[in-house]
Amino acid sequence: MTRDERRVVSPWNIANVLTVLRLALVPFFVFCLFLPGTGWRVAALALFAVASLTDHLDGELARRYGLITDFGKIADPIADKALTGAALVCLSILGELPWWVTIVILVRELGITALRFLLLRHAVIPASYGGKVKTVLQITAIVLYLLPFVPDPVRWVVMGAAVLITVGTGVDYIVRAVKLRSVARRARGE
Repeated sequence: MTRDERRVVSPWNIANVLTVLRLALVPFFVFCLFLPGTGWRVAALALFAVASLTDHLDGELARRYGLITDFGKIADPIADKALTGAALVCLSILGELPWWVTIVILVRELGITALRFLLLRHAVIPASYGGKVKTVLQITAIVLYLLPFVPDPVRWVVMGAAVLITVGTGVDYIVRAVKLRSVARRARGE
């Protein structure tokens, strides 16, 4: 099949619109999180939950209806990192989550995002299964921190698992990136 015979998918599709919506919800989530009172905390949780659900939904729609685009492959992880990163930073500012946890996760996330951009001219490395588990664990841990009255040991166990998987999948991504770069260099005859 030649390139001209392949179906061209517009970047303006429902999956990508949901990704952009997720990104747009981040400032509203942050605003609600810093307002005092349980009601605002629940509103922040609701916004976080809606934004997190769009992550699953946009991926499902993209795969089911063939709406996968390079824009989506790049924008989806950026939207994920904006949402989780904002939540982690806000929780640390509020004194509810130690800064070292936020820093470890953000360094991994920003480092891998930068690596994705560096590799764009060679190929786009899609998220691995481990990356999806990492995202679910991070979201679950953040939800437990956003929910009022969750015992601290429960929060710590889930956040601890999220940190371990985050670091492990970061190492895996780096290994895959090095292999991809090596293959691309050999293909160019370098």
